[in-house]
Amino acid sequence: MANWYVAAKRADFDAIAKTYNIDPVLARVIRNRGLITPEEISKYLTGTLADLYDPCLLDGCEEAAKLIREQISQGMKMRVIGDYDVDGVCSAFMFTKGLRSLGATVDNAIPHRINDGYGLNVHLVEQARQDGVQVLLTCDNGIAASEQIRLAKSYGMQVIVTDHHEIPYEEEETGVRHYILPEADVVIDPHIPGSHYPNPGICGAVVVYKLLQVLGVEQEVMEELLEFAAFATECDVMELLDENRIIEKEGLMRIRTTRNTGLKALIHVNQIDPKSIRAYHLGFVLGPCVNASGRLDTAKLALELFETTDYEKAVPIAQKLKGLNDERKELTELAVQKAVMQVEEDLKDDRVLVIYLPDCHESVAGIVAGRIRERYYKPALVLTRGENGLKGSGRSIETYNLYEALSRCSHLFTQFGGHKMAAGLSLPEENLEPFRKAMNASCTLTPEELTEKIIIDVPMPLSYVNMDLVRQMDLLEPFGNGNSKPIFAQQELLLQDIRLLGQNHRVAKLSVSSKDGRRFTLTWFGDGDALTGQIAPGDELSVLYYPSINTYRGEENLEFIVSDFKVK
Repeated sequence: MANWYVAAKRADFDAIAKTYNIDPVLARVIRNRGLITPEEISKYLTGTLADLYDPCLLDGCEEAAKLIREQISQGMKMRVIGDYDVDGVCSAFMFTKGLRSLGATVDNAIPHRINDGYGLNVHLVEQARQDGVQVLLTCDNGIAASEQIRLAKSYGMQVIVTDHHEIPYEEEETGVRHYILPEADVVIDPHIPGSHYPNPGICGAVVVYKLLQVLGVEQEVMEELLEFAAFATECDVMELLDENRIIEKEGLMRIRTTRNTGLKALIHVNQIDPKSIRAYHLGFVLGPCVNASGRLDTAKLALELFETTDYEKAVPIAQKLKGLNDERKELTELAVQKAVMQVEEDLKDDRVLVIYLPDCHESVAGIVAGRIRERYYKPALVLTRGENGLKGSGRSIETYNLYEALSRCSHLFTQFGGHKMAAGLSLPEENLEPFRKAMNASCTLTPEELTEKIIIDVPMPLSYVNMDLVRQMDLLEPFGNGNSKPIFAQQELLLQDIRLLGQNHRVAKLSVSSKDGRRFTLTWFGDGDALTGQIAPGDELSVLYYPSINTYRGEENLEFIVSDFKVK
């Protein structure tokens, strides 16, 4: 059971509401997002592209731009190396299109998840050498590829790294860290120690976007590329605050009228109304289709989709991506069931869940780890058997830095990388149990830290909600990491009736009444049959909810979506 807390941040909410012509409820939500000054609030509500940080503040951008201009002028053969997730695919598409618009001779490559592994690798370097490539440009990878970059340099290639992942380091017993940067010609990464960039939490695609800005790519091209910077920002789960929020908001506006043929086809085959696209559709509908190509086939399919200008060719590719995603969902469900069984039988007392599923498709290990993390609210790592030992992915909780924990066990791995909340790793099979024991032995998480905390933005009676307030909520979007959908709460609701809907009872309608006798209908999504075993008419409920407008046959009605509840 999660613990509920009411946000206790203070401010003159009425004054904020009056200044920005919003309801005081919205003023409280904005303050709860950590915004204090008028400048911060204005940027949150009305920020534009003019409010983005100067790309020249990103260390290495000007140096890389100068070198790239020289490479283009000399007609050097260039290759962009991306990665097989949304951020890597979007980055590769953006980098390639931006450079071609400047007259560069450039192509791209995406590593195969199973055959190549993550990011720049020896195979890709050797292939580039055979193809006569003179310049390697990485995006969304490269910061941990010191060995591969040394190989490329030994072949006479120039290498520019653009990445956003944590910098690898070695730590002395005294706690002093020695950061390891690849010996590339230029390295751009907002996490480099001493970086001057104000917003280190940008994704790989935004790093590329900033570099292309410094290179002077024409505005019409940058408008299209902004859509993909927003797509990657959402799907790489970057915090939607500061300039990330502006990039996401402005990018979504353009995606609704996108001129990119492949993206248009992907929206169409998923039966999404382009005018209604929100961050949710990027993160949970379109993004998984792109990721599925890298998980079950090759991410080159997704890159090909975005690069095509022929709609008749784009639609079959988009359909294939959707089909792969449907297949990925089935594989995930099966693996989650096996993972839950393993936790319940053997690992329930572990604070860090290291789960071994030898037959799980390695491409869904990260998704399964995320689902287990959500179910048990513990850091979770899912490992599967690969060709050369075990491979896997981990997902963490806010109170546990997964990357640092893995760094303490680095002697057990053949390879690892990532950041605080997510990571990937490879290790010999005989190191599985030592790894599990080491992770739990070094874990200092307390029972309190292993209990999910839900912060209520505003305790607000259902009766306060009206259409105007719900429409104002649009000012708070896009929602996502760091700018979560507001949570409201009401206590002392008497449950009158429960109706289960749908063939599998995945929707429940709860009829409730407040103390003043007013009646409301709440909507709950989940296992309806299990719900009826937890609550019954006559129970007094406290609920967490979010209000929305449900439109059916042209008629609009208020709807209250319940996210959690407690029975008195």
